[in-house]
Amino acid sequence: MSTPQLAAFKVPAIDNEPMKAYPPGSADRQALVAAIAQMEQGLPFEVPCIVNGEAVKTGKLAKQPLPHDHARHLCTYHEADEATVAKAIDGALAAKAQWESMPWNDRAAIFLKAADLVSGKYRYKLMAATILGQGKNAWQAEIDAAAELSDFFRFGVKFVEELYAQQPVKNSAGAWNRVEYRALEGFVLAVSPFNFTAIGGNLPGAPALVGNVVVWKPSPAATYSNFLVHQILVEAGVPAGVIQFVPGPPPDVVAQAINHKAFAALHFTGSTFVFKKLWKDIAANLDKYKGYPRIVGETGGKNFHVVHRSAEVRNAVLQSVRGAFEYQGIMLFLLYLGCQKCSALSRLYVSSSVWNEGGFKNQFLEEIAKIKVGPPTDWSNFMGPVIGRPAYDKITSYIQKARAAGGEVLIGGTGDDSKGYFIQPTVILTKDPKSVTMVEEIFGPVVTVYVFEDADFEKTLDLVDETTDYALTGAIFAKDRSALIAATNRLRNAAGNVYYNEKCTGAVVGQQPFGGARASGTNDKAGSISIFYRFVSARSIKENFVGLEDFNYPSNLV
Repeated sequence: MSTPQLAAFKVPAIDNEPMKAYPPGSADRQALVAAIAQMEQGLPFEVPCIVNGEAVKTGKLAKQPLPHDHARHLCTYHEADEATVAKAIDGALAAKAQWESMPWNDRAAIFLKAADLVSGKYRYKLMAATILGQGKNAWQAEIDAAAELSDFFRFGVKFVEELYAQQPVKNSAGAWNRVEYRALEGFVLAVSPFNFTAIGGNLPGAPALVGNVVVWKPSPAATYSNFLVHQILVEAGVPAGVIQFVPGPPPDVVAQAINHKAFAALHFTGSTFVFKKLWKDIAANLDKYKGYPRIVGETGGKNFHVVHRSAEVRNAVLQSVRGAFEYQGIMLFLLYLGCQKCSALSRLYVSSSVWNEGGFKNQFLEEIAKIKVGPPTDWSNFMGPVIGRPAYDKITSYIQKARAAGGEVLIGGTGDDSKGYFIQPTVILTKDPKSVTMVEEIFGPVVTVYVFEDADFEKTLDLVDETTDYALTGAIFAKDRSALIAATNRLRNAAGNVYYNEKCTGAVVGQQPFGGARASGTNDKAGSISIFYRFVSARSIKENFVGLEDFNYPSNLV
């Protein structure tokens, strides 16, 4: 029986989690080094499915390798079989009524506590799992597994409070109008990627926060960090059955879930190809469902920087280096694994006067030459490994395709997979603005440069808009305000997140709601109130206080 709500509660003030810098000799660095060492001593870990609060070991085992040392693996996990997935769905549906009817302040408290556990007690352990299992350096793990994940949970509470407060502005005499925001009828399937531990937590977390129950299928390449996130949610107070943790073969687990009559929504981050296939599969199943499932997805990108002749060159150079090569600059991984950094720079359009006389080319290549590539456990490495063998093979094949098509490799273009999956940061210069690496998604640290004549700025904006099907992120570098205005107008639909004189990566929860349209997804803006609208079904309630005395209208009187 739920507790009556005896007050109008207001959530605590919310702010972004302060990010730690981990300088040499700091207590934070020492704590993270110790957490990594402790985790390395204990691996490989065993990860079960978690169904109705109980560990389920199916005996069908798979491994999550260390991408920087693929002979070792971080964990061995039990893959969910058909019976386990069926039990997870049934258990989630059984838990739904009690979870949805839990007073909002109690659900809010659970997620606020989860945020504090992420940013405090489990910060370094969660970061260690992200560094070892997903190949991130310390800073990339910090902004992901510590800061963004706790931001998702805290700001989620704030956004839902605002959502619930949205009520009708008008009442007729003798009546009271109000709206409640129901959870969806059925269960939500969350399919999360390897690239961000924070996305792993947000995909099941956002629907659960508004009262939904969730079957969570994590990425094989992020199983251990996602398992830790699930443990944190349980410790924070999420009841058994509300979020079911079912790692396993993506096609099998997902197909079983979307074939169920109670399937109510898909919350997905991954490849465009898979998202389109799932959309078609869901459409083919419409006659099975009680209603029309919600489909929410963030998929691929082919993100751009446009450098106008008025740009401040040094800033544009450094922003482009970071935008292209942070977290190995990987745009998208194959199948259900998602993207390594979906917003990474892939297309770089530079005005000829900036590229040549302005010194952009030389500075760009000089800075990239300084990048160290190697294991993320070495603090001096800016770039780590790509996530696995399929990614490595795809990246190197694209570099070869670019060469064969006449592209000039200005730097990089090589890799070493003998111990880990390492690829050098690569810059390709093309004279064809629609060459293969300007059009197709690249799964690695590869940026292609197209140099345009200063006078062709607006024509180049049209190229940016028309070259690919994607519309995720983009950046415009210019001191000339008229150039910024022209680019903004011409590229209105070319990116869901656009930046002025700032790299195209790094959206912050509560500051830059993230998402793209076209082939990049449904643009439902994670990190904002918008995403929560997709996982509720509003019900309008009118209560009448004054009864009728006659059924006739006054106009009927004669």
